[in-house]
Amino acid sequence: MSSEQLLAVGKLIIELIQVIIWPLIVLVVLLYFGKSLRKFADSLGEFTFKVLGVEATAKRQQIEAAAYLGAAVASRPKIADGKKQPPGEAAREIAGVVAEAVTSGDARRLSEARVLWVDDCPEYQVFERQALEALGLRFQLSDTTEEALEKTQLSRYDVIISDMGRPPDLRAGYTLLNALRKRGDQTPFIIYSAGGSLPENKTEAKKHGALGSTDRAQELFQLVLSAITEKHG
Repeated sequence: MSSEQLLAVGKLIIELIQVIIWPLIVLVVLLYFGKSLRKFADSLGEFTFKVLGVEATAKRQQIEAAAYLGAAVASRPKIADGKKQPPGEAAREIAGVVAEAVTSGDARRLSEARVLWVDDCPEYQVFERQALEALGLRFQLSDTTEEALEKTQLSRYDVIISDMGRPPDLRAGYTLLNALRKRGDQTPFIIYSAGGSLPENKTEAKKHGALGSTDRAQELFQLVLSAITEKHG
């Protein structure tokens, strides 16, 4: 990295420290050095930033969650209205979501939580899962409705996340949700799919009995944690 780039990063960090909490600082650094994301996260422990007299201490799991959630947002080019969320706005939201979502009382609940994620292209949600895994959640994956129904008969889950269309069923998310509800399974169910944040899709998901519908990583993060903490509260 050139001296000019280092200077630019330094100036940005200083500006952020003055107005925003610690996860955003980490997020910006990781966005600049995206290829080092895994190496950086793996080497984290509790640490302290000291810049211009401002000190902030953070735990590894919260930093990892913010980092991976930021990567998830960056990997999704558009949100529901077809426009990309401005980076500064997204970063501030991520910082707030992670800082507010996890309290000392939630740590045990999250570490005991099991989530079933149903999607025929699981490689597209790696960062979202890593963000939640950083807080202790454990995932089981299914790529078909049939397999998901079998797994829910054999095991209990705290949350089920599903995409919408899985060939040949364009409404596979609702097919799975309806089948679960029909047999009395009331596990919190979240639709995470393109267009999931559109008002009409949110409304329809609620009618089918889903906890929520979204295509935004930040909202997914909030919905999952809310479902787990309320269930065990």
